[in-house]
Amino acid sequence: MKITVLGSGGWGTALALLLLDNGNDVTLWSFMEEECRVLREKRENPMLKGVPLPEALHLTSSMDALAESGLVVMATPSFAVRATARRAAPLLRQDAVVVSVAKGIEKDTALCLTQVIEEELGGKCRVVALSGPSHAEEVGRRVPTGCVAASRDMAAAELVQEVFMSPRFRVYTNSDVLGVELGAALKNVLALCCGISDGMGLGDNTKALLMTRGMTEMARLGVALGGRKETFAGLSGMGDLIVTCTSMHSRNRRCGILIGQGKDVQTAMAEVGATVEGYYAALSAHQLSTKAGVEMPICQRAYRVLYEGQPVQEVVNQLMTRGKRHEVDESWI
Repeated sequence: MKITVLGSGGWGTALALLLLDNGNDVTLWSFMEEECRVLREKRENPMLKGVPLPEALHLTSSMDALAESGLVVMATPSFAVRATARRAAPLLRQDAVVVSVAKGIEKDTALCLTQVIEEELGGKCRVVALSGPSHAEEVGRRVPTGCVAASRDMAAAELVQEVFMSPRFRVYTNSDVLGVELGAALKNVLALCCGISDGMGLGDNTKALLMTRGMTEMARLGVALGGRKETFAGLSGMGDLIVTCTSMHSRNRRCGILIGQGKDVQTAMAEVGATVEGYYAALSAHQLSTKAGVEMPICQRAYRVLYEGQPVQEVVNQLMTRGKRHEVDESWI
């Protein structure tokens, strides 16, 4: 199959290599010609050091390949999804399947990214979300990984499952697109919180508390917005939460560590040197939970730290001295 991957960051490149390994004709698109030139010359992405780019992988800054592609992977950062989808829309085949692999919520609309893509395509193509615990650095090195392909059109989800599946990349299907995408976005907020905890030196007990109660918050909001609670126990919920909150591959966790060590938010994000999706997702979580009337103590206080400058130690004290609760009554299981 002819496939175009839009976005030549670490994740887009790792998926392009996976799809190439699976016997597809793959084109990797870069937004900037200069970036594309560097990839051609070095045959390596600086975000995936040590992983060679085979000559069989086509590299371009033109979207012309979309006209022949049966499958298109949207791998840009969340803030660029709408503009990229708008630019691609006139070139896409009517029968193409578009796969959204970015993890986030659009800043101004609070829409999930498949919703953004569907708006821009106007129903022209079927859209699938692919998500799960999947560091680009590990997928690029062919480390065994599992993800979930979610779509209301199960035939489209099963096509993505078939195309991406390999002995090193296992794909499940799910019809709960909203739940899958919310899990993928909100876990970035919690990874920032766990990073802050690590930066403060608070220990494993604190991180386990944040992850467990944070999962409850994710599921509570997801169900209120129409998702299924069991989705949050899956790869795009619990799975992605675990890997993002515990790994130094996670930009969100690394940013949180810097904030916990005393750096201001903007300095910490600049030092990470790549998009920190949890920063934007914290704003969306605040907006969505406020609108839906859903209590999310951890995510709401993350918003206060990131956007209102509340000191992290003050937030810890507030969370630990909240009123008494019954765990099972609030549980997501």
